[in-house]
Amino acid sequence: MPAPVTATPSAVPAMTTPIISVKPVVLPAPERGDDLQVRVSAPASGAGLPVLVLAHGFGKSMSSYDPLVDFWAGNGFVVIQPTFLDSRTLGITPADPRYADIWRIRVQDVGHVLDELDHILAEVPGLGDRVDRDRIAVAGHSWGGQTAGMLLGARVVGADGQPGPDKTDARVKAGVLLATTGLGGDDLTPFAKENFSFMSPDFDRLTTPTLVVAGDHDQSALSTRGPDWFTDVHRHSPGARSLLTLFGGEHLLGGIHAYNATDTTDESPERVALIRWACWAYLRSALGIDDIAWKQVQAELAETTDPIGRIDDK
Repeated sequence: MPAPVTATPSAVPAMTTPIISVKPVVLPAPERGDDLQVRVSAPASGAGLPVLVLAHGFGKSMSSYDPLVDFWAGNGFVVIQPTFLDSRTLGITPADPRYADIWRIRVQDVGHVLDELDHILAEVPGLGDRVDRDRIAVAGHSWGGQTAGMLLGARVVGADGQPGPDKTDARVKAGVLLATTGLGGDDLTPFAKENFSFMSPDFDRLTTPTLVVAGDHDQSALSTRGPDWFTDVHRHSPGARSLLTLFGGEHLLGGIHAYNATDTTDESPERVALIRWACWAYLRSALGIDDIAWKQVQAELAETTDPIGRIDDK
């Protein structure tokens, strides 16, 4: 068991409102081969609620990331989680003809969620009347960060060296990218170059306000670089102006994907608490709700002795 991390900011709020969670909400998608299943989690009370679509990492599902979802929904967000085709719950293998296009289908799935937002909200009685449809954000972890990033403005560089189609979605007003892969080319290992063509992002058009979250011990087997690879989107995009670096954080960032998960190599409830608070506070600021909590996060990290993370703005 790793030693506890200290010096967590003191003002991290608790989950203040009971939540309702419904799954699966099934969206017909005949061209996809499997209908799209999503989970929706929301506070049991409150109005003017912003929407956050959360894209899971490789192999995960709509049932993952409860440490984040419970907090965000308990503090006023409607969180919608699609299950993508790479989820282990679906059992699709590389032999499936859809496999090479899963990264594209993931982006289409998030767009489908936004297209069918009213249908999804209707699965929770009365929720549709409590949602602010002008305040929509996306978040994603790992491969989910690549997925969410494309709706924020990132593109994929093709074999010809040119950026591919722009999939920016004007309905999305803000984003959070957690442990999201960096630039391609020589920064990728030969295996990654051969097997993951989508790992060649271009961030020039990512102009949507975005918070990047990275662990300074996140060493990827897919990159020839160190943990700074996961900060590329902050350095190279005009929209990702804020970077939260987690000291000692590895790819699962302390265990954001599940409670008591045995595969968390850097287990830290304190790190998870900071991440979910900072992301929640940032999104409230970026969506124009209020910037009080975001300023508080920044101030506490700057003033705390031996903090567990740092925020850099550009």
